[in-house]
Amino acid sequence: MFNKILIANRGEIALRIIRACKELGIATVAIYSEADVDSLHAQLADEAVCVGKAPSAESYLKIDRIISAAEITDVDAIHPGYGFLAENPHFADVCASCNIKFIGPSARSIRAMGDKNSAREQARKAGVPVTPGSDGTVDTEQQALRIAKKIGYPVMIKAVAGGGGRGMRPAHNDGSLVQGFHAARTEAENAFGNSGVYIEKLIDRPHHIEFQVVGDSHGRIIHLGERDCSIQRRNQKIVEECPSPMVDDDLRQRMGDCSVKLAASVGYENAGTMEYLVDRNGNFYFMEMNTRIQVEHPVTEEVYGCDLVREQIKVASGEPLSEQVANARPRSHAIECRINAEDPDANFQPSPGTIELYYAPGGRGVRIDSHVYSGYTIPSYYDSMISKLICISSTRPGAIRRMARALSEYLITGIKTTIPFQAKIMENADFLRGNFDTGFVEKMIRMKQLEMKR
Repeated sequence: MFNKILIANRGEIALRIIRACKELGIATVAIYSEADVDSLHAQLADEAVCVGKAPSAESYLKIDRIISAAEITDVDAIHPGYGFLAENPHFADVCASCNIKFIGPSARSIRAMGDKNSAREQARKAGVPVTPGSDGTVDTEQQALRIAKKIGYPVMIKAVAGGGGRGMRPAHNDGSLVQGFHAARTEAENAFGNSGVYIEKLIDRPHHIEFQVVGDSHGRIIHLGERDCSIQRRNQKIVEECPSPMVDDDLRQRMGDCSVKLAASVGYENAGTMEYLVDRNGNFYFMEMNTRIQVEHPVTEEVYGCDLVREQIKVASGEPLSEQVANARPRSHAIECRINAEDPDANFQPSPGTIELYYAPGGRGVRIDSHVYSGYTIPSYYDSMISKLICISSTRPGAIRRMARALSEYLITGIKTTIPFQAKIMENADFLRGNFDTGFVEKMIRMKQLEMKR
């Protein structure tokens, strides 16, 4: 087992990793930017090293500074969390060259599956269904127009690197395609340092379903069921749940088998997520793989009774999958709300600033993953997520009622948050029935706008 791990991230995921390390008896090193000097992850780690100015391009994306911090603190391994460098194969290669273990898949697996275009090709070879689209990256708007004409509108332009909804634009005609093509490339370059995009058919009103996979270095790969991430806005997830209300045992078996087969085809090790679109007829299409831990991993942990971050660390150290994970079975229902510093009444405009009062809900079946506190100032440079609120019950209706109760207790003043909007979701009749798709949030917003006009 490792003696000391550096966490190459910030916010709640950095704190989440620190907690797992403490429970394993592993010392921790936090890195932080000048804007994050007061963040909890920098305070609670055993050591902390400042790696640069506030913009991520000058701190959390600076590989040379992160490696320097790792070397001067004499760590055995680096955990990248999610975002930033988590799916950067060059970073994984650099770690290996410096004899520092990268807690994640190999650089080869990241290249094969972290790049969305090559992942689609790998899925085709493995016999996993994919959405119709371009055979490779699309470099010019003329090429984009030809592909869109061939597969038919609507289409989705997607960055080959990264995730989190960045570098993605829908297009319904030639005009929006050209505009979206350039916007997606620019956003992808700024977010991931890679402007490559591809184009795929936009499936009408699908569910967004993802499968959690975990593999070890001994050739064992398993899946831990699915998460439904359809409640999203502009490809940014707002509410996630496990299991999905629309996935039955047969579909779960088929999608799970495909996920394991695809992961095995690239010799995948550590935690990862296969993402699919599922249409109204139950047909599923592979979209991409996230070669890292996901933001929404807690709902899987709570339903399957395991610690995925702890498992990541143990697998990276060479241990086989623990039997607790390998033989885990679903035992409850869990829902997660991503609490963001955004104003739902102002088109979800970011609301950075100082939190005056912070009071988190509690009680049985309520989990909070957060890095904020009263008096904490949310920087404007990073993702606007404040916390993840996870509620667990034996049934879906019970989990929804518990989430509604917990949201009503959550008190955050000084900034705007998404809590009121998520509370509305919990009482929405369609959501209660499990009758929703990826257009659900936009539909809610349109209905509210119509009511305000009356």
